[in-house]
Amino acid sequence: MARSPRVIGRWIKRQMPKTLFGRSLLIIVLPVAIMQVAVTYVFFDAHWQTVTSRLSEGLAGDIAWAVESYQEDPSAPAFAKLSQRAEDSMGLSIALQPGRALPRARHESLFAPIDQSMQKALSERLDQPFWFDTTRYPAYVDIRVAVRGGVMRILAPRDRAFATQGHIFVLWMTVATVLLTALSILFIRNQVRAIERLANAAEAFGRGGEVEKFKPHGAKEVRRAAYAFLDMRARIQRHIEQRTSLLASVSHDLRTPLTRLKLALALAEPSKRNAAMKADLAEMEHMIDEYLAFARGEGGEAVETVCVRDLLEQVSEGALRAGAQVSLDADAALTAAVRPNALKRALSNLVMNAAVHGERVEVAAHVPPQGGVEIVVDDDGPGIPEAQYEEAFKAFGRLDEARNQNTKGVGLGLAIARDVARGHGGDITLARSPLGGLRAVVRLPG
Repeated sequence: MARSPRVIGRWIKRQMPKTLFGRSLLIIVLPVAIMQVAVTYVFFDAHWQTVTSRLSEGLAGDIAWAVESYQEDPSAPAFAKLSQRAEDSMGLSIALQPGRALPRARHESLFAPIDQSMQKALSERLDQPFWFDTTRYPAYVDIRVAVRGGVMRILAPRDRAFATQGHIFVLWMTVATVLLTALSILFIRNQVRAIERLANAAEAFGRGGEVEKFKPHGAKEVRRAAYAFLDMRARIQRHIEQRTSLLASVSHDLRTPLTRLKLALALAEPSKRNAAMKADLAEMEHMIDEYLAFARGEGGEAVETVCVRDLLEQVSEGALRAGAQVSLDADAALTAAVRPNALKRALSNLVMNAAVHGERVEVAAHVPPQGGVEIVVDDDGPGIPEAQYEEAFKAFGRLDEARNQNTKGVGLGLAIARDVARGHGGDITLARSPLGGLRAVVRLPG
């Protein structure tokens, strides 16, 4: 069954290079290669083969003349005169081999058209059996014809049988193709390198890293995109700084009256009402800390290479103190380039969330097939319906009907954790845990 054009088009598209460098090289090199092949084919078909055929026909005519002259007068003096005349006028070396027969085997030339042209020319001009070899001597063609009493052997110069300069043309075409391809690779590599640096800078900025050494260069359009990226980065950084400064100011302004209220309650007579008010003040203070951490995102912290197991052990201590059974599975040699405090806060949110809603918590870290680091947190709690996984990551979201939320929380734990993971260039996803509860998977790039 024939494939439809659409299926063939999709197959061709899948075979195409995926990188800009590969596609650009294909755009430039493929037409050049096609042109070279076309020119070479036209040369051999319209010129080289025509010239070779004419030369072979001329040589075959001279050999036919020599054979006919010998058969008309096979005497020794006549043959000597024939041989001398062929040597002087045609450049042919003719020898008579009495009692010999034609060889049975023949070495084929690597370039088939040579033998084909010679075979055709000799077949048209000679009625006698013949044999020839174009590979035995570098400068001659060995031709033998069966005559009465033996074999007539003719050694003809190679350039009399076919055009010998065709390989030089092919050599020049090959050298030209290689040079053009090399120049194309150099020019394309320089252009693509500018785009790669821009992509690396954008990726580093997306992970919260520094890109101080990045400078726009390359083609005009690439430089324009690079300057647009730098302007965008500056605007985002100003926005983050303004947001952090605003939240810090609000936090500071709110802490002052909270401190006065805490002091007043501390000096007041102990009572149930005072205890309730102190609990409310503690919750308000916790909420302010959560809001500030969510807005700040720990963006100013430097990236460090840390041991993932040590980090997970520190995070697990809080869940152990909360009364949960925590098991840890992570290679001591596993490291990751992260912002330690930010990642610790994100993992602490996940582990403490698992400890609050379950009794058993399993924490594991490994290197996935695609590279990077993957941290998995499982619990045996009630879990979350699959339809509400994304809802759980929304700020201030509370899924009380699915999980018995801690009354002290404000619905920012998972939001902060995902914000930190994405700030590292990774992400967090939720799934059903083998323990029966919720599984949180943190993926960090390598």
